[in-house]
Amino acid sequence: MRVDDDILTATAPDDSTVLAAMRSAIRAPSVHNTQPWRWRFDGTRLDLYADADRLLATTDPMGRQLVISCGSVLDHARTAFADRGWHTETVRLPNPQRPERLATIGFCPWHEPGADIRLRARAIERRRTDRLPLHEPAGWTAVPNSLRELCAPHHVEVDVLTESARSQLATESRRLGRLRNLDLLYEAELDWWVGHSGKRDGVPRSALTSKEELARVGVGRAFPAVPHSPRRPDLVDRSQLVVLSTTTSSVAQWLQTGEALSAVLLHCTAKGLATGAMTHMTELPAGRELLANLTSCPGTPQITIRIGTAPQDDEPVPPTPRRPLTDILTLPAKR
Repeated sequence: MRVDDDILTATAPDDSTVLAAMRSAIRAPSVHNTQPWRWRFDGTRLDLYADADRLLATTDPMGRQLVISCGSVLDHARTAFADRGWHTETVRLPNPQRPERLATIGFCPWHEPGADIRLRARAIERRRTDRLPLHEPAGWTAVPNSLRELCAPHHVEVDVLTESARSQLATESRRLGRLRNLDLLYEAELDWWVGHSGKRDGVPRSALTSKEELARVGVGRAFPAVPHSPRRPDLVDRSQLVVLSTTTSSVAQWLQTGEALSAVLLHCTAKGLATGAMTHMTELPAGRELLANLTSCPGTPQITIRIGTAPQDDEPVPPTPRRPLTDILTLPAKR
């Protein structure tokens, strides 16, 4: 018997509930906002597929970041369905013969999902990637333990970097950025996805930083810079840097890294904190090795997250575009 035949549900959400939940779910972050996922609902179960056409062949040749992105949308989806009264049962990588199918979700009614889940669901629409300098995160003392509790079910470890580690990371981030600038294929791929004004995907100019702003942040991907701007001119970044690691590096653990990432970002947003996930440091062996040496958790660093507080009088970071649901979600044919 195949694993993907094991999920049987007596009830499931109707199409209108699926559509509403998925409109929230696709607000999940993804590498370069590629949104590399496809969903299929058969009336009972909801399947998540990796969209290989959106693989970043130079930046992410193994598909690690693609799968992490899909893990993030998986957790967003479960959170959105819980907020609408549906408990989800998830089988990851349900069929070895179809590795592109990353997860299958089954449903049963859930009338009391819990206040924390509802707060995270409400945070979905407010969450943004903030690449500008940030203040220290307010109420930080209690946050790391909360993040560890959220990540533990996904077998993902959480490490908070020290100030000295941050300095080393900033130096290595600049060095890796210079190396990447020598890779013409990487630069061409980056230009394809970044800085355009499309309404479906990619990183828009409004989400990028100037060289001066990036210098005050210290750690960040060297995206194509925008002209000098007056945003947060006197603020030097004081965000905390958090690293998510797994014991090994496999498709299953990449998927769970994305799920943990989603939970972390939504929890922080619900607490009024600003966040930004960074993948550039874990793309190359040198970056992963440095992070492994800077953290106390054994295993493989998968992603780094900036967590801070945005200035109170700041304009909200605008949302990045999303693909229409019709492009990524298939519903059962009407009878």
